[in-house]
Amino acid sequence: MIDLHAHIIPGIDDGARDLEQSLAMAEVAVKDDISIIVATPHVISGVFDNSKSHILQAVADLNEILASEKIPLQILPGAEYRLEPDLPRRLAAGELLTINDTGRYLLVELPAAMVPDYTGRILYDLQLQGITPIIAHPERNVGFEQDPELLQGLISRGILTQITSTSITGQFGKSVKKTALKLLQEGSAHLIASDAHSSHGRSPVLSGAFLELENRWGTDYARTLTAENPRLIIAGLPVETIMPAAIRRSWTRFLKKSR
Repeated sequence: MIDLHAHIIPGIDDGARDLEQSLAMAEVAVKDDISIIVATPHVISGVFDNSKSHILQAVADLNEILASEKIPLQILPGAEYRLEPDLPRRLAAGELLTINDTGRYLLVELPAAMVPDYTGRILYDLQLQGITPIIAHPERNVGFEQDPELLQGLISRGILTQITSTSITGQFGKSVKKTALKLLQEGSAHLIASDAHSSHGRSPVLSGAFLELENRWGTDYARTLTAENPRLIIAGLPVETIMPAAIRRSWTRFLKKSR
């Protein structure tokens, strides 16, 4: 599996506090059958002013240490950008780090309590520059929960969504889990990632969410959101939008025909 959203770089944001914690997170990920993690430290003006060059160097350093420790995990570069009005300008200036630095996908986080009025405009301006925004954990956003049409409108314009694995397994509560499962059922989710911040609690684990999806909608759907779509994203290629209900109907039709 591929974890496209994790805070594993040591001492750079509110994720891994030091190298020891980063290595512990890496070991947890490997045990969970994760082979690649995209390091996505927060970038928030005045709070976490992580530059593109700094993140790239930190990823290179961490990969070197993982290799020396013989931990079979690859770290790829990325970042989680707070939705700010000047994102399009910073993108045009070459300041933003896309997922795996391919120039195609950008992970964007909205404030948890609301959807700012300028959200649609900023994301559209990013799209005009050839970027596909990925909205991080929309199931945990109060604004989207209160007005689901806001999110559906963005998705209809080609914007992607990333659901947190522990939202699916219930760690963020029943309401968040309900919202996450609804997005999955509607085909409004494009990938699952851990949003890990440590080796305990919010750790880099996808297997629980994989099993939940597999039990509800089948193995193919679970693999698409935890492996196939993330693999396409890190390669800078278009992802597959898949409807779990359609999978079930197709399988039912196949069974009827085979009888």
